[in-house]
Amino acid sequence: MRAGAVMLDLVGPRLLAEEKEILRHPSTGGVILFARNFESPRQLLALTGEIRAQRPELLIAVDHEGGRVQRFHEGFTRIPPMRLLGERWEADAGEARALAESIGYVIAVELQKHGVDFSFAPVLDVDFGSSGVIGDRAFSDEPTVIAALAAALVTGLTAGGAASVGKHFPGHGYVKADSHVDVPVDARSFGEIDATDLHPYRELISRGLAGVMPAHVIYPKVDRQPAGYSRVWLQEILRGRLGFDGMIFSDDLSMEGASGAGGPVERARAALEAGCDMVLLCNAPQAAGGVLEALARDAPEPRRAARMRAGGSPGLHARYAQAVKAVREATT
Repeated sequence: MRAGAVMLDLVGPRLLAEEKEILRHPSTGGVILFARNFESPRQLLALTGEIRAQRPELLIAVDHEGGRVQRFHEGFTRIPPMRLLGERWEADAGEARALAESIGYVIAVELQKHGVDFSFAPVLDVDFGSSGVIGDRAFSDEPTVIAALAAALVTGLTAGGAASVGKHFPGHGYVKADSHVDVPVDARSFGEIDATDLHPYRELISRGLAGVMPAHVIYPKVDRQPAGYSRVWLQEILRGRLGFDGMIFSDDLSMEGASGAGGPVERARAALEAGCDMVLLCNAPQAAGGVLEALARDAPEPRRAARMRAGGSPGLHARYAQAVKAVREATT
């Protein structure tokens, strides 16, 4: 069976009977895990195994960027915020690249060891100093530095067998408002955005970026719709001008920044019609059934979905041990 177009979350660390039924629905395409789904490495492995037992083709993902956005801790290497890499770049660019690659490799190996396909990373937003929700999640305030460090991180993820997802396209770093609780508006021209925010995407797409997550931000000088609902941003610019042919994941449709399209079903349809391959619906279990039924005929292109699946863990050999050592030394 092909994976569907909806990625959902779970209530707790073990599958409920009703969640098993939802995961078997043909419109379900994946599961995103949160801290509430984690108690221990052994429990996580059991949970991902139980998810696979419902439907092996489901994607399992997590936000595991590092810093304040790392869902799993016990038994996992502590990943620093990406800003640390930007700071290291100022002292030694080569060392910063090597550390970024080690971080990507560690993330990939440790997630796959526990049955998780990929993390929604890296963050490609430019830090303009105004967005608190991005802040030290951004590598730098320089697009060229972001591109170089993110490319190294993606190299590490790929070597460890995990796909990468660049976010939040075309950029969330300029606006002050947080799209979790507001509808941010970025009044810059396309030229300004193209010269800064799009540079990391342009570089990483040519290096094998597998996925992209658009921002719940409106850029009125380009389109009146938020990027995640915009055919201009997703089809004309991301697919057309930038030549991206990977998976496009919506950001969480329960966020306030997604509210302009209406209820959960309308939001999901708007995102898919704009060009998203898979939509995320989190923290809204009461809406899941209706969205799944409404999208019964939608499914991502199989080749794109296949790129997101774990490529097989390379094992805990010498490279992994060396990478963990490098990451731990950087965070002490």
